[in-house]
Amino acid sequence: MTPGRLLIGATPLGQPSDASSRLVAALRDADVIAAEDTRRIRTLAKALEVRLTAKVVSLYDQNEASRVSGLLDEVRAGSTVLLVSDAGMPLISDPGYRLVTASIDAGVAVHCLPGPSAVTTALAVSGLPAERFCFEGFAPRKQAARRTWLNTLAAEQRTCVFFESPRRLAGTLTDAVEVLGPARRAVVCRELTKTHEEVLRGSLAELADWAADGVLGEITVVLAGAVPKADLDTLVAEVNELVDDGIRVKDACAEVVAANPGSPSRRELYDAVLRSRA
Repeated sequence: MTPGRLLIGATPLGQPSDASSRLVAALRDADVIAAEDTRRIRTLAKALEVRLTAKVVSLYDQNEASRVSGLLDEVRAGSTVLLVSDAGMPLISDPGYRLVTASIDAGVAVHCLPGPSAVTTALAVSGLPAERFCFEGFAPRKQAARRTWLNTLAAEQRTCVFFESPRRLAGTLTDAVEVLGPARRAVVCRELTKTHEEVLRGSLAELADWAADGVLGEITVVLAGAVPKADLDTLVAEVNELVDDGIRVKDACAEVVAANPGSPSRRELYDAVLRSRA
């Protein structure tokens, strides 16, 4: 008997042509497709001109736990099971975690067919630093929990990506202005890769004003990391090291301020250095 396997397939965010050739082959050849919405995967297959021969079953948050055992039985019997969500990568704020972890625990072969993700797509077009980032899933629904969550991001220096409902976006951005400050940079990505894609960049205050009248579509928010506040004593020590190496105090201050976001002004640092050397 041929060993079965579980395939995790990333599906297009909006444009069917973004589907990878491996996903197309998996849709065509899988024995079972576990889909967040069976209608949407059939629509995608039709757009890709793929004739589905697989048994298509639903797998969403409310029924995933009850589906795992049966899907594992299919794999053990030699079937290839393809796991897909409505758009993007399964498990990333989408169903599939229980099935994947149960498959791993059972010693089942698990493979991923990489492809579209709203998280990395939004990050790439945001124009914000992307070498380090965190993903926060969906923002909390209730205001009290949301404000508590925003407080945890107040000192987060990494760029942060999160999802939000269009109905709650205005409230979330308003809360963010109050908790994180109006000047913090952010980007709202709406309907990524779709016909009406829109990417808005600005301060939290500007984006909150834009969202106040209501927004439609799938929303991904990219939030700039907090600017670290440099410690004055540490900066003075850095300047003194440069001065001891032969650099003028004024030039050393300019170099240290440029290298440390959130530093005090060059004049303030200059005065502190002179005091330290008196």
